[in-house]
Amino acid sequence: MNLKLFYFYNILLIIIADGGKAFSQDSIIDLRTCIVMALKNNPQLKQNQLIVRRSEIDYKQAWQNQLPTLNGDLSHGLNQGRNIDPTTNQFIEENSTTGNQGLGAGVNLFNGFRILHDIRMKSNAKEAGKLEFEGKANELRLDVIETYIQVLTAKDMLSQSHRQLTVTKEQLRRAEVMFKEGAYAPGDYYDIKGQYKMDENNVQANIQFLYGNRLRLANLLNISEPELGELKPLPMLATDPALGWEQLYIKAQTLLPEYQALDWRIKEAQQNIKVAKSYYYPSLSLGAGLNSRYSSKGDFSYWQQSKNNLGKSIFVTLSIPIFNQFQVRNQINRAKIGFEENRLQKEIALNNLRESTAKAVFDLKATLESVQNLKEQEQSYAESFRIAQVQFDEGASNSVLYLTAKNKFDAAKNQLLLKRYAYLLQKYINDYYAGNLDL
Repeated sequence: MNLKLFYFYNILLIIIADGGKAFSQDSIIDLRTCIVMALKNNPQLKQNQLIVRRSEIDYKQAWQNQLPTLNGDLSHGLNQGRNIDPTTNQFIEENSTTGNQGLGAGVNLFNGFRILHDIRMKSNAKEAGKLEFEGKANELRLDVIETYIQVLTAKDMLSQSHRQLTVTKEQLRRAEVMFKEGAYAPGDYYDIKGQYKMDENNVQANIQFLYGNRLRLANLLNISEPELGELKPLPMLATDPALGWEQLYIKAQTLLPEYQALDWRIKEAQQNIKVAKSYYYPSLSLGAGLNSRYSSKGDFSYWQQSKNNLGKSIFVTLSIPIFNQFQVRNQINRAKIGFEENRLQKEIALNNLRESTAKAVFDLKATLESVQNLKEQEQSYAESFRIAQVQFDEGASNSVLYLTAKNKFDAAKNQLLLKRYAYLLQKYINDYYAGNLDL
């Protein structure tokens, strides 16, 4: 890596590590702020909110279907040749203008309780929609937490790779001086030089990893990456799981809104069956109307003719279904299939939840044990590397043993860092299923 490229990586590291302070000085945001921003700005969540608003409108319309209808109509035309005068019902041979006016009202008296069942169905759909929206909001919270932790992980990995590069750089500087003086084995010198390039590549990979995760987090918040600022670190608390998977499974299906919504979808499907069955019943409606006529050949003005020709009506309509190509029966069967689909959807969701909660508890315990084991491993490899470095500096060892000890120590530190953040993520996942994700 040439000097310009090295300076470029260092400048990029400063910009990323400062979280975009070049764009916003003293910009430090914590996890809660990120979640609030995501809930406010995320377009996918806003799209889900529109579904809730649509279900509220559908519910309102179901209620308003109980109201009577009132409609007016007005028509006028120009007649030529032989036609009938609407005011006298006599044939005329002259050009004329005619018109009709009407006002009609109607109200449903009985339709097999279809309106009532439709109101209940839309009410269940509205409640399910609200709970599903809350579930989407919780999923977004979890996505933000996961990405936030990945950004912190990448940032710490980048810092750690820089420290590892610094150690190798100092060793390479010493090796170059001794190599020029002929006091350094060529094989050892080129081993150290190759290790330096490997560490530089690790730095570059971690820069890319950090930037990619910052982009993903900024995307969830619907902002640009420079606006993200610097993320506040999270506390690392190592505690055993408070709940077993059975307890966590019961709490999750009871508390998480997306699983409560499944019951409302089943109720909605049950009401849909009743709506479909209502078409078997006769329907009874009451109507009333006013109508009038106008002709340019009449003896009075427009308004006077409308008054003189005014007619009134009131009527009752009874519609009895006899045969309609089995449409009602097929509609009922489709509604029953919809009910079974929702019932099976709940069964599938709970089965997946059982698997997820069991895995969450197991992964939390396993990750905690791995953290404790890796701590001891890091301490052991640290001492091993210290001894190897002393022996290598004194010429009592070779580069193979030195680099082997260094790489083991570096790998142990990296694995410990990754496992600590993996444990933190698992802790949040368990809190999510337990309904304790208070963010």
